Amino acid sequence: MSEKVCVVTGVGPGTGAALARRFAAGYRVAMLARDAERLTALEREIPNAKAYPCDASNQAQLETTIESIREELGEPEVLLHNAVGGAFGDFLQIDPEVLRRNFEINTMALLHLGRLLAPAMIEAGRGAIVVTGNTSTYRGKSFFAGFAPTKAAQRILAESMARTLGPKGVHVAYLAIDAVIDVPWTRKRQPDKPDAFFCKPSDIAEECWHLAHQPRSAWTFDVMIRPDGESW
Repeated sequence: MSEKVCVVTGVGPGTGAALARRFAAGYRVAMLARDAERLTALEREIPNAKAYPCDASNQAQLETTIESIREELGEPEVLLHNAVGGAFGDFLQIDPEVLRRNFEINTMALLHLGRLLAPAMIEAGRGAIVVTGNTSTYRGKSFFAGFAPTKAAQRILAESMARTLGPKGVHVAYLAIDAVIDVPWTRKRQPDKPDAFFCKPSDIAEECWHLAHQPRSAWTFDVMIRPDGESW
């Protein structure tokens, strides 16, 4: 129980799993996602990582899960909110309920998790909350009407949290990934793209590690990363 604890939401086969692997090098990692089977497989694979099946859009599940993490691992010092709800379609095409659910996952889950975890961080005078975002955070393209508004709201909420928590010793950072992440389904979807077009999950995880451990004299809030083959 004396080891530091890190909570990672949205632990899938790409960025989430990479985050769990990287932070397991210095923390006991609580892995949250809806897919219990996948989490159990990762728990067997990654030392110091424990599976906590949880739907991030469900406040009651989040509260129960965080309580279990406290009892079994200890008080979390780092939160990596990587869970994401996405959708494609313009505002005339999307089901409004899809936008609502994405808001619950992307924005409301951050609010609930912050309210659950930040008080203990404030009391300890240390801690880090890192949120992963993407280009939709900054622009509302037509086909992303069911997604971009929720990511923009997520970033603004994170900024508000940073302004509240920073003076109390807790670092909040927002990492926007301007890239196609290198996972099997994206490679299959774009087979002609070179390696330089994709952003590796392990490199994203390394940047999250850096943000979570920045010295207090040089904290960063807004960070955007992209591979050298990405046009911008």
